[in-house]
Order: sequence, then structure tokens, then C-alpha cells
Amino acid sequence: MGVDIKLPIGLIFTIFGILLTVYGIFTGDNAAMYERSLDVNVNLWSGLLMLVFGLVMLFLSWLSYKKTKS
Repeated sequence: MGVDIKLPIGLIFTIFGILLTVYGIFTGDNAAMYERSLDVNVNLWSGLLMLVFGLVMLFLSWLSYKKTKS
């Protein structure tokens, strides 16, 4: 059995994605903060993308674990 890197990568990206998404939600009404990014809430969008990527990696890790168990 080899080393499965999908699980720790999925956990890290999911945790960071949750943190950034929550931070982006709570700072969404601060116009001065997002003035340099053309009024785009980059914390929210990057957090959501990281969360989706982390969940996909966790799902793929679960699939490979399930495949080796059976």
C-alpha cells in the first residue's frame, strides 16, 4: 500500500477554505478592504474554491479507501 496524499491535502484545503469563507462572509460589507481588488470579495471566492477542492480530494480519498477495503 502506497502513501495516499489526498487525505491530508483534502483536510488542509477544507479547513483553510472554511476559514477563508467565514472571514469573507464577515468582511463582505467592508468596501475599503476590497477596493484594491475591484470590489470583489476575494476571501469569499478563494475560500469557496479551496473548500470545493478540499472536499473533492476528501471524496477521492474516500473512494480509494473504499476500493482497497473491498
